[in-house]
Amino acid sequence: MTVTSAVSAARTILTRLHDVMASRSHAQAKLNQVVEIIGEGLDSEVCSIYLLREGQLELFATKGLAQEAVHVTRMAIGEGLVGTIAGNVETLNLAEATAHPDFSFRPETGEEKFHSFAGVPIVRRERSVGVLCVQHADPRRYEEVEIEALQTVAMVLSELIANAELVDEEEVAGLSPQLSGPQRLTGLSLVKGLAAGSAVFHQPRITIEHVMAEDRDAELQRVYLAFDKMREQIDRMASQAEFGVGGEHEEVLETYRMFAYDEGWSRRIIEAIDSGLTAEAAIERVQQRTRMRMRQIDDPLLADRMHDLEDLSNRLLRIVSGQMGTAASMGLRGDTILIARNLGPAELLEYDKRRLKGVLLEEGSLTAHVVIVARAMGIPVLGRLRSLRGMVRDGDQLLLDGDQGTVTVRPLPAMTEAFEARFAKSKERQAAYAALREVEPFTRDGTRVTVLMNAGLRDDMPNLSLTGADGVGLFRTEFQFLVSATLPARERQTRLYRDVLDAAGDKPVVFRTVDIGGDKVLPYLRHNNGEHEENPAMGWRALRVALERDGLLKVQARSLLEAAAGRTLNVMFPMVSEPWEFDAAREVFESQRKFLKGQKKLLPEAIRYGAMLEVPALAEQLDVLAPKLSFLSIGTNDLTQFLFAADRSHTKLAERYDWLSTSIMRFLKRVQLNLAGHTVDVTVCGEMGGRRLEALALLGIGIRRLSITPASVGPIKELVRKIDLAEITAAMNQWLLSPPPNLRAALTQWAEDRGIEVE
Repeated sequence: MTVTSAVSAARTILTRLHDVMASRSHAQAKLNQVVEIIGEGLDSEVCSIYLLREGQLELFATKGLAQEAVHVTRMAIGEGLVGTIAGNVETLNLAEATAHPDFSFRPETGEEKFHSFAGVPIVRRERSVGVLCVQHADPRRYEEVEIEALQTVAMVLSELIANAELVDEEEVAGLSPQLSGPQRLTGLSLVKGLAAGSAVFHQPRITIEHVMAEDRDAELQRVYLAFDKMREQIDRMASQAEFGVGGEHEEVLETYRMFAYDEGWSRRIIEAIDSGLTAEAAIERVQQRTRMRMRQIDDPLLADRMHDLEDLSNRLLRIVSGQMGTAASMGLRGDTILIARNLGPAELLEYDKRRLKGVLLEEGSLTAHVVIVARAMGIPVLGRLRSLRGMVRDGDQLLLDGDQGTVTVRPLPAMTEAFEARFAKSKERQAAYAALREVEPFTRDGTRVTVLMNAGLRDDMPNLSLTGADGVGLFRTEFQFLVSATLPARERQTRLYRDVLDAAGDKPVVFRTVDIGGDKVLPYLRHNNGEHEENPAMGWRALRVALERDGLLKVQARSLLEAAAGRTLNVMFPMVSEPWEFDAAREVFESQRKFLKGQKKLLPEAIRYGAMLEVPALAEQLDVLAPKLSFLSIGTNDLTQFLFAADRSHTKLAERYDWLSTSIMRFLKRVQLNLAGHTVDVTVCGEMGGRRLEALALLGIGIRRLSITPASVGPIKELVRKIDLAEITAAMNQWLLSPPPNLRAALTQWAEDRGIEVE
């Protein structure tokens, strides 16, 4: 059979099926007609339809097999060739059926005289609801074009079956163990915490309701326009700086472009439309074929590429169907665990915070902006879950354990019970922490420790009073830039900073000037002339960008000065490597202050300037810089990756190097010593200070100020009250002088011996 004749046969079959489906016959009569039409159209001696009923595949209609077997012959999922097709959602094409290891002979059907066999799953919402198969007396493999004709027909049958309610949709869930029983998936813990809820896809799957086309030309026009729009989107992504930073993004984009312009892919979709399918059904038909091929691929790299094609097909399907909205636009109905390939901070903020309990990402990294936002919101996040789409259905119950880096899909009652017990314990703990809101964090020997919180959004500020934090030790001003489609105007920036200061009242707020570049790339700002950066984390970012784009820093300086009128302004410069960079940034602020003074504008009562120590080189010049500083904030996230030469977004390195290493502790201790004799407030900012064991170590080396996520404020305040500073200081001094094999283990044991919980 040629391609032309196969398409023609499929079209003829579909035309005749259209008449059958439009008739007023009952479902059984329609199925009886269907097998006759397919058998004739493909010149096959046997055509049979098996449908799922009460957990088994039942012979519903046949041409060529014994009619007495109809509604009598039944097979379990995975039993025989038919059960294998349904269970694996795969196509079989055999010249000699009996030679297949899964062959199961059913004498009542009279099939012993037929040798060749081909079968395709009838798929509804990515799950098998039945099997369509053909048989022939002569041993031969069916040609690819015949199989494709069968797959096309199977799609039409899926619609007929759904409309006639011949199968119970809920029952379909019991087909595959992957989609029915409990599954435990392991990923990379991006934000710790526990969460339970129903699975909701950020980009909901499109349900195809109409399979058969009324107007072929109209369908072709729709798909041509959709292809153009999709290619425009991909090309636009390519022109954005976000995709110009090399590494994974670039690789994904190139794959996207390759598939988007792949003539073979688009040709197969057009051929499917030619056979009589709607544009949506054609895309899905071709995608079914791809999924089946994916299951036969052992090469993980090639499987990943197929995953990209799946993603692109979904994009095309959304465009052609006009269903471009995300789950956020539809609203969340209950406690939800959101599933996405990747997610931007702006997209996360669109969701109802009361109902969004957790996030699962197929990709994701520790440095992604969305992770920082989620951490601030107290939402646990798990990443690197590439097999999610194949394992989870919309509405499935999920238990997300961000502490262990696992998610349980469709848990058994006992699993849910155990999880709820842990969750209740966690809630009790949080309630105990909340009770400490008004309690000042004094150590057992009477030393006051300053516990500040990190923020980046206006919505973060209520956490200040909720947690009882001493102030905001790090306000990330770049968040406003990251969640905005364009560069925020000066008035808008001023309004945000004023609102933040108003919300803080008499508590201090440290504003970090915009830290863009590296992993925080703005699509509307080509900060590096579009040049590729091999190592963006160490590239043109933060203060380096701000000093080059002094207009950007001038606008921000003026906004901060106007917002802080009549108050104290605390401003911090990120990624200072040399003292002159601090001086240059400070001069921008001072020149703007002079300008505003000349304009008779109300000015801040005082300005306190600080630097962020992330670049190890700065530690060697603190004696030069210290006289100019009011405060120094140590950014442990970047500092760690620079000290260890380890990219923290790299999967293999993400958890390789420990914050509680002697190297880091000695370095931080030396920073303290280099500032001896200077009145400089030293604060540790970042995730490290929010972990109880790490905070214990920091207090032991002389750190008395921590700026951490709002969720960590309570646990750290509670920890501080249990510590005798003299005792932990003596222990840390001893360990740094004579390092134990494992500092983390030694510190954990020390804490346990004194009844201090560190988890």
